[in-house]
Amino acid sequence: MKRILSVLTVILFTAGIVCAQQKEAAITVVDSASYDFGIINEEDGPASCTFTVMNSGELPLVISRVVPSCGCTTPDWTKEPIAPGKTGDIKVTFNPQGRPGKFVKTINVYSNGKANGSYLLTIRGNVVSAGQAEK
Repeated sequence: MKRILSVLTVILFTAGIVCAQQKEAAITVVDSASYDFGIINEEDGPASCTFTVMNSGELPLVISRVVPSCGCTTPDWTKEPIAPGKTGDIKVTFNPQGRPGKFVKTINVYSNGKANGSYLLTIRGNVVSAGQAEK
């Protein structure tokens, strides 16, 4: 009985040390999760914005996928792991060609960040064609 109690004590003590030494997961901090383009002239072509992502955790942050809500939005992001305390970028380009009117598009970002590892970015604006801009 003493032997079992001693073994359990050692196991619990070891587990406590291991848990205390684990580093905190990567934590994603986005400067702003939304961007408003305002008015975009259709004939000016694609418009881009950049979201800055910071890793405030203790482990490298890896952005594994960035998925836009439609084909008119194209993401490009930092593919290398983002070291603790460092930043990466997610550049989002919206193509206004043939899409007059107000728009709201979402971009799902998947990473190894704390919580569920995913978050949502949003872009919005109003596309006007040459005929609309003159009115």
